[in-house]
Amino acid sequence: MIFISEIGLNYNGHFPNCYELIKQSKLAGADIAKFQLGWRGKPDEINFLNEDRVNQLIKWGKEHKIEIMFSIFNQESLDLIKKFNPNSIKIASRTIKNDLDLSKKIISLKKTTYISLGMWEDKSKLPFDNKNIKYMWCKSNYPTTDEDLKYLPKNFFKSKIVGYSDHSIGIETALLTISRGAQIVEKHFTLDKKSTFIRDHILSAEPAEFKLLVDIGREINRKISYGV
Repeated sequence: MIFISEIGLNYNGHFPNCYELIKQSKLAGADIAKFQLGWRGKPDEINFLNEDRVNQLIKWGKEHKIEIMFSIFNQESLDLIKKFNPNSIKIASRTIKNDLDLSKKIISLKKTTYISLGMWEDKSKLPFDNKNIKYMWCKSNYPTTDEDLKYLPKNFFKSKIVGYSDHSIGIETALLTISRGAQIVEKHFTLDKKSTFIRDHILSAEPAEFKLLVDIGREINRKISYGV
């Protein structure tokens, strides 16, 4: 099982908050803490991450022994992250939908590439078949409802879609996907779900909730692997 803590913009435009979010992600059991590079990322926007800041995030990740990953939204961001030789990269669904050329460039790096399918309409026909890709089922509504999730895969076993990127409130849907064979779960992560700074906080998990997801999820996965 791989658990991804989606920090994204939940540091509320205050870069020092990233340290605590990375630290708490690790304590909650996440394998990867993820940020967004190139999305609302101009110097006067809330997600400004230049080379120095990216370097600092990676240093904080090493300090807390958690991998730092980035969703890449444009060529400038790809050029920047290549300097750091990352283990893995995320491609957001809007990039798959709107910029296949950039997606191809990312995939060609042969890094482990997580791809969200939230805006990819026909999930039975996936855009790429490269071995370094890990597809994640997703619905790009914030938050998702039960109605949005009625096409959630009933079986992830032996599927090319091996993970789930969650935009629902709570951890129940994420746990449901693990019971159906999902091997990767990405969940938005926050220190305060009551924050209204951006919409993502309400559908995120606070540290204790994320840890519950990880602990129960790993036990479900262990039982499935054992043959229960």
